[in-house]
Amino acid sequence: MSRLQVVSGKGGTGKTTVAAALALALAAEGRRTLLVEVEGRQGIAQLFETEALPYEERKIAVAPGGGEVYALAVDAERALLDYLQMFYKLGAAGRALKKLGAIDFATTIAPGVRDVLLTGKVCEAVRRKEKDGSGFVYDHVVMDAPPTGRITRFLNVNDEVAGLAKMGPIHHQAHAVMRVLKSPETAVHLVTLLEEMPVQETADGIAELRAADLPVGNVIVNMVRPQLLDEDAVRAAAGGRRDGIAQALAAAGVAGPEELVGPLLEEAADHAHRVGLEREQREALAKLDVPAYELPLLGGGVDLAGLYRLAKELRRLGVGA
Repeated sequence: MSRLQVVSGKGGTGKTTVAAALALALAAEGRRTLLVEVEGRQGIAQLFETEALPYEERKIAVAPGGGEVYALAVDAERALLDYLQMFYKLGAAGRALKKLGAIDFATTIAPGVRDVLLTGKVCEAVRRKEKDGSGFVYDHVVMDAPPTGRITRFLNVNDEVAGLAKMGPIHHQAHAVMRVLKSPETAVHLVTLLEEMPVQETADGIAELRAADLPVGNVIVNMVRPQLLDEDAVRAAAGGRRDGIAQALAAAGVAGPEELVGPLLEEAADHAHRVGLEREQREALAKLDVPAYELPLLGGGVDLAGLYRLAKELRRLGVGA
C-alpha cells in the first residue's frame, strides 16, 4: 500500500473533497493520516468545518475505529525557513531574510523553488519516524495537489533541480524527494467527471505522468449521477416511444395524463442522452488501463456527514489499498 497518496484532477471535479475523504478512509481502524494542502486555498478547513489551518500539523477528525486525521497547509515561505535551518543552521538569520523580503523573492521568482519546497515538506512527513524509531509518525500522507494540467511538472521539479545542482544539500534534498515520489511508496490518483473535457485531461495527465516515470494510482470518477431508467427504458426514451405512457399514468390515478406525456418524454430523452454520453466516457476511461472507481453525487453538496459517507464508499471500493 502506497504511503503517499497524491490527489489531482481538473478544476471543478472535487479533488479536494476526494482527498479529504481518502484521508478519512485511510485513517480507519486506528491508523493515522496527514492531509496536506499545497495551494493555499484552505479548502480542507472548509470541508471539515474548522478554522483556517496554520503551518503546523493539527488533528481535525477522528475516523471510524479510532483513527486520526491530521491536516497541514504548507506555506512555501515557512518551508524555506525550515529548509535553511535544517541545512544551513541560519536560525535568526533566516528570519531576518524574511523581514528583508528575500524569502518572498525566492519563493515567488526563483524557478521551481516553490514546488521544491512544497514537495519536500510533504516527503519529509512521509519519511518522518517516531522519536523512539518504532515506526512512521503517519501511516499515510494524502496530498491535495495542483490540478491535472500542472501535476507532472509539480511533482517532477525536483528531478530538474537535481540535474541543475550537481552537489550540496539542494542536490541531495532533490534526490531524496524524487526517491519517494518515483517509488512504490507513492500513488498519484486523478479525479474526473463523466464529461468529455475532464476525461480527456485525465488521459493527458496519465500520459504525462507515465512519461515522467511517476506512479499512476487510480482514476476516481466523482459526482456520478444515478441511472434512473433501465436499459430498455433508456432505448425507448431515446426513440421517443409514447405507447402505454398515458394509460400507465391514468392507472396510477394521475389526472390529465395525456398532457404529461410530452414533458415526461422530453425529460426521459434528456436522461437517455446523458446516459449515452456517460457511457462513452466510461469507455474512454477503460482504454487508459488504470483502475477506475466511482463516487456518487451527493444531493445538496458535501457537508461533514457527506465526507464520512464518501470515505466509507472509498473503503468499500478499496481505493488507496
